[in-house]
Amino acid sequence: MAQRGRPRTFDRDLALTSAMHLFWEHGFDATSLSQLKAAMGKGISAPSFYAAFESKEALYKEAVELYLKSYGGVTQSLHDGSLPPREGVYLALHRSVEMQYGAGHPKGCMVALGVMGANSPGSETITALLQGVRQRTRAGFRSCVERGIKSGELRKTTNAVAMAAAFDGFFLGISVLARDRVRHSDVQKAVSELMGIWDAAAARPAEAA
Repeated sequence: MAQRGRPRTFDRDLALTSAMHLFWEHGFDATSLSQLKAAMGKGISAPSFYAAFESKEALYKEAVELYLKSYGGVTQSLHDGSLPPREGVYLALHRSVEMQYGAGHPKGCMVALGVMGANSPGSETITALLQGVRQRTRAGFRSCVERGIKSGELRKTTNAVAMAAAFDGFFLGISVLARDRVRHSDVQKAVSELMGIWDAAAARPAEAA
């Protein structure tokens, strides 16, 4: 009787990174189990896949966590109270453009693009996960604006919600610009133009006193 060979093994971390790139490029709904297995290499069978990741949904959630710990860290300046609030906003936008246009991974933001790729029945938990991440980023923009108002850098009449929405709307739109191959230099210039919203709301010396 022929002896069975040892089961093929695979690098789980590498497999997770491959899955993250696939989900990032195509979205949750459009990424099939066959694509995931192919990207992970020939060494993984369906039983091995489910033993390692439990389900496609669980794998996606883990891929999002990996994204947030790595590429998604570009927005951390929004939550850094040691930075001047204007700088926190500028760095988040500037670094996001650099990351989303970078090489070695899909263009755009996995979280921003994910909302368009998780619309099928049963993907509600995925949608909720992505909404939670986007809400945290939006809250970060608002926090920076509110700190600017409190410190006297911005006029007291500044609408923090509206200004945060303007920054967040541009942030989410970077993904489309990157996918449409709008020139990187033009989008970085757009960040500088957008910061004019902040500068236009700057408090005058008498107002800041």
